[in-house]
Amino acid sequence: MTTELRFQRVGVAVAADGDNDSAAESDSDTGSDGDAGSDGDSDADVAVAVAVAVDWQRVHNTVVPVDSAYLSLDDVRERAGRNILEVAYADGVLVGCSTVRPPRGPATGDASGRPTATVISRVLPEHRGRGFGTALYERGLAAARALGAETIETVVLTSNTAGLRFAERAGFTVETDRYRLDGDTVDWVELRLA
Repeated sequence: MTTELRFQRVGVAVAADGDNDSAAESDSDTGSDGDAGSDGDSDADVAVAVAVAVDWQRVHNTVVPVDSAYLSLDDVRERAGRNILEVAYADGVLVGCSTVRPPRGPATGDASGRPTATVISRVLPEHRGRGFGTALYERGLAAARALGAETIETVVLTSNTAGLRFAERAGFTVETDRYRLDGDTVDWVELRLA
C-alpha cells in the first residue's frame, strides 16, 4: 500500500457543549505520536476532536446499518471512554475506523480464563480492497496485545459477507457465539482468532 495512512484516536471527553477535556490524538503510519489537543485546548482543537468523533460515527453507522447498532455522537463519546476508537484517513480522506475493546477475563464471560479483547475494523465500501482494513486490524491487534490480551475476537453481522470473508482471511475462524439483538433482522457472529 503506497497511500499514507493517518490514524486519529477519538478523544475521551468531547462534551456536547463543546468543552473538551481530551482532544483527538493523531498517529501516522510512520509511528509518530501526537495530540491534537494540548494544555489549554483551543476552539480549533475542540473542532478537530468533534470532527474525528463524527467521522468514527459515520463509518460505524455506514458499515453497520442496523437499528440496534446505530450510534449517536453521545454513544460514540461513551464508547471512547471504555474502548480505543480510531479513525483512518488515506491522503486526508476518511476510509475507516476501528474499535478495540480491552481484555476481559472469566468474571465477564470468557470461558477460557485468558484475557480476551475484541478488535473490530470497518472500512467504507468505496475504499475496500486496498489494505486499509488490514492496517486497521494490525493496529487493533497490537493495541489489544499491549493491553494484555491473549485471545482476540471480532464481531461481524452475518449479512456483511465482505466483512466475514475479511475476518476469515485475517484468521478469525472459530465461531464463539451467534445472536440476534431485539429489533434486528440479521444475526451477529463473534469469531475468535485461531
